[in-house]
Amino acid sequence: MAFTRSVSASNMVLLVFSVAFYAYGEFDKAYIVFLVIVVSFLSGLAMQEASLSRRRAALVAGIAINLTILGYYKYSGFVLTNLSEVVSLPFVVSHVQLPLGISFFVFHAISYIVDIHRKVAPAQRRFHVFTLYIVFFPQLIAGPIVRYHEIAEQFLTRRMSWQDFSIGASRFVIGLGKKTLIANPLAVPVDQIFGLQQSQLSFELAWLGAILYALQLYFDFSGYSDMAIGLARMFGFRFPENFNYPYVAQSIQEFWRRWHISLSNWFRDYLYVPLGGNRVSPGRTYLNLLIVFFLCGLWHGASWNFVVWGLWHGLFLILERSFLSAVLQRTWRGLRHGYAMLVVLIGWVFFRADDLPQAFSLISHMFNFAEFRGNLYPLEAYFTTEILVLTLLAIVFSAPLVPYMSAAIERLRQVSRLSWGVARAAQVALSISCFVLSSMAVTAQTHNPFLYFRF
Repeated sequence: MAFTRSVSASNMVLLVFSVAFYAYGEFDKAYIVFLVIVVSFLSGLAMQEASLSRRRAALVAGIAINLTILGYYKYSGFVLTNLSEVVSLPFVVSHVQLPLGISFFVFHAISYIVDIHRKVAPAQRRFHVFTLYIVFFPQLIAGPIVRYHEIAEQFLTRRMSWQDFSIGASRFVIGLGKKTLIANPLAVPVDQIFGLQQSQLSFELAWLGAILYALQLYFDFSGYSDMAIGLARMFGFRFPENFNYPYVAQSIQEFWRRWHISLSNWFRDYLYVPLGGNRVSPGRTYLNLLIVFFLCGLWHGASWNFVVWGLWHGLFLILERSFLSAVLQRTWRGLRHGYAMLVVLIGWVFFRADDLPQAFSLISHMFNFAEFRGNLYPLEAYFTTEILVLTLLAIVFSAPLVPYMSAAIERLRQVSRLSWGVARAAQVALSISCFVLSSMAVTAQTHNPFLYFRF
């Protein structure tokens, strides 16, 4: 398709603003993004119409350099600290500042290199277009992880319309509301509960902290994804969905088909399948799952907490694949959902806790029924009326209520005299109200960045 002048100009404008966006937040580390871009761009060009040996060499070199960059900045301190404890040598571990969004833009770069090697998409020969793919500001910091072949054509030709702008703006406002009106207020009691000493915890406080954090994390991260998808839509890009109501899942397999979809698909296509996936023996398949979720946990952070969280999910995926799925299929639907949410909640404790001792302490309180109402810190001190209302709203909106209501309104409109203009006006009014409330919340709240910014 033709690379129209209007799209070319739009790409240049978006590139300038995207570079400025990252430089504003991380100016002293901007060279790292540039290095990743240059390495990946040259790797793609080297693979285009090259012999098989040269293609493989460019693939290995591009991936190795990108992983080395990621490994140095994200894991060098973690590795040296643990190594010093094992061999009892006094390594001097200097703090390496983690560049903003490095996990995401490195994974974008690797997906591009692999896509070119697999000939899923042709190499991008325009350096500024490839740079825009890596640094496009809606998804640069915290995803979703948009693979190159999914949007390659959109850099060459795309239609920008007021309808897309309107849809994107509404989606952005929804995400903003999730973050400011639900996630941020829930963060207050979560931080307070996870900041308590072991002696100050109780059965009910431990459960409250786990449940509120699960809701906070979902609305925080899905809110950012909504904002990223909405912003991209406003500029004519169609990003893939990143969440599909994961808390209605009835198994851990289903949960990972609904949670952070772009990341789970990335690990499936670029790691699990190349390892053999489920095309090998059952034992090797289970090992592949453990490897994938070990690395998935480590991707989230250089901490044993994240490793345990990943292996925890990997363990239940293995159990479901081996026998548990067959058992669950014969089980009452509510019990299946309760099982999945219990596994997820325990996993989120590892994800949120400062270290493993704190995580195990909180989990032990979750299952110590004798401690009910036995603490000096009553539940009411954290579970105020405002938090109760927000929790109920969060639970309701974590289910697919909005799509159901939208479909019901559309059916009502078709069988009644309700005009499209009236329905559209109601939607605009709701969006404006949400934006106004979110703006008021932003001015009233302290700085509370998105949780996935630290990954």
